[in-house]
Amino acid sequence: MSESRLINRNVTAERGRTSMRLEPELWDALGEICARERRGLGEMVQYIERLSHPGGRTSAVRVFTLGYFRAAATEEGHRQAGHGALHLNGHKNDHG
Repeated sequence: MSESRLINRNVTAERGRTSMRLEPELWDALGEICARERRGLGEMVQYIERLSHPGGRTSAVRVFTLGYFRAAATEEGHRQAGHGALHLNGHKNDHG
């Protein structure tokens, strides 16, 4: 059985202090969002909870994080970042 990559962290949510388990990449992405929006982690989680995602808190954070970066992924943003020539396993991906 493989070891979980999920990282458990305590956050202050709408109903008080709780813990959340997310992949390291999602914690990093959420940290980037907090920095960009100038909000602390607890404040951001509280904001996400108020959006009333139908799943649980962790699901809401995952969906919000994905949506945040998808909204920022405009054609102009991709062009400036040099996206569109993604290489996977050393091969050019002609689909992106």
